[in-house]
Amino acid sequence: MTQSTKEKRTEAERQTYRLRRYSANMEDYLEAILTLSSGGLPVTVTQLSDALRVSKPSVTAAMSKLAAESLVRHEKYGAVELTSRGRTIAEDVSHRHEALRLFLSEILGMRPETADEDACKLEHHLSHDSSVQLTRFVDYVLNADGGKPAWLSEFVSSQGNEPVRQE
Repeated sequence: MTQSTKEKRTEAERQTYRLRRYSANMEDYLEAILTLSSGGLPVTVTQLSDALRVSKPSVTAAMSKLAAESLVRHEKYGAVELTSRGRTIAEDVSHRHEALRLFLSEILGMRPETADEDACKLEHHLSHDSSVQLTRFVDYVLNADGGKPAWLSEFVSSQGNEPVRQE
């Protein structure tokens, strides 16, 4: 490995570390804001409270912490908005969640509800690099050489789980 490659990898690892220094709880808030804002409408404390099943005072306290970290903009009684840095972190969390959800549901054949719940728990412990590689693996298995392989359906059936969805 060349010195330049090592330097690039080390800088990437530092960037990933900077993105991953937040608690699972804070990452969940950022991901929820990203999801709720996808419709283009302002996100409110009430929406976050409902989506995350937490009290409004808990949301307000979390927004204060995230604002102090420059991850969100939030005025008292106003809408919540991700900063560009907050959006980057939220998108990374969302990508990890989706990679895990797809792996659990499409490869292991877990029920969609279980896959989503487990992905939410696991996403906080998966590195960005692993989520990228996991996404590549799932895409390869499901889309290479004519689509989903027969062995995958056989595996899922042998486990007694619901069959993998055909698209």
